[in-house]
Amino acid sequence: MKDYFDNAPAKGPEGDLRGFDPEFTDIVDYILRITYRIWEGKQVGLCHDYYSEDCPVYTLGGYVEGAEAVMQNTLKTLSGYPDRTLHADNIIWGGDDETGYHSSHLICSNMTNLGPNEFGPATGKRVQIQVIAHCVCKGNKIVEEWLVRDNYSLAEQLGYEPLEVASELAQKPLDPSGKFAKWLVSEHKRVSASGRERVAYPSVAEDRAAFIETALHNIWNARMLGDCNLVYAENARLHASARDDLEGVTNISRFYMEILGAMPDAKISADYSCVNSMNDSDPHAAVRWVIAGHHTGNGRWGEATGTPLVILGESHYRFEDGKVVEEWLVFDELAVLTQVQRARLAQAASQE
Repeated sequence: MKDYFDNAPAKGPEGDLRGFDPEFTDIVDYILRITYRIWEGKQVGLCHDYYSEDCPVYTLGGYVEGAEAVMQNTLKTLSGYPDRTLHADNIIWGGDDETGYHSSHLICSNMTNLGPNEFGPATGKRVQIQVIAHCVCKGNKIVEEWLVRDNYSLAEQLGYEPLEVASELAQKPLDPSGKFAKWLVSEHKRVSASGRERVAYPSVAEDRAAFIETALHNIWNARMLGDCNLVYAENARLHASARDDLEGVTNISRFYMEILGAMPDAKISADYSCVNSMNDSDPHAAVRWVIAGHHTGNGRWGEATGTPLVILGESHYRFEDGKVVEEWLVFDELAVLTQVQRARLAQAASQE
């Protein structure tokens, strides 16, 4: 018997994950149950059981480190959305118990804003957003995490104008010597060093992960946008952050062009991919990626500022007959807009 209340549903028999509590059947069961215990079960103190004390958590809106910081952020979120639920649309995973398991957890989060939120006072509005939490798990703990959340849609659903929210967020000081600012600079430098030469496609049947990594490189870095027709089925659907669903390969390629139009020198780095899915009816793949470039084009984020931009994101893909028929792409576009607005404020200050 546990020494705390636990209403998390169990998946099945005990597993043999080395270094993990025997109650967990596999890594999917581990992620599902600890997420439920902390959020729906409100056992927030379990963050100290399931996060390492030095666990870095990377988001495009900020950086935190350690179980205590994760616990405090969880409490802040729950105070604003006490009924928050996190439905696992999919968990795609890779790795092992020796090097660490990677889990890409696609979440549909439903919640009601009943308390102060990160943008202002309670609105009473019911919202739904997509999140992907990419965790590295070893020894029964999460030791590293990358978190992407559709905060642009969240702001809109709460009744805020995203540009106004980004302008307010941009006014908060960003310490250039702090870990978050240094991480943004280092990521921009790392990704910008990626090459642009085309790469031959591996067989999608033999290696879906390598195939999708190659596709991202060729489309983004080599500028072979026509390769969307090789990668996506003609009637494919893209669920992208802050946008209505895009239907068909033509509209999906326009999404790529929209981002590249604002960042013509952008490059992408596919940093981790995996293919083992909790939904085994169709082949899947997940990729964690970073895009870096400069805001030198007018478009979705307004008049060009020339500022360096970093976009942290993650995608889930579903395949049929060797092509992507559905993609879930999540990134924090509100944080991207905040980077742009921070540059505008700096430029305005320099002209005074």
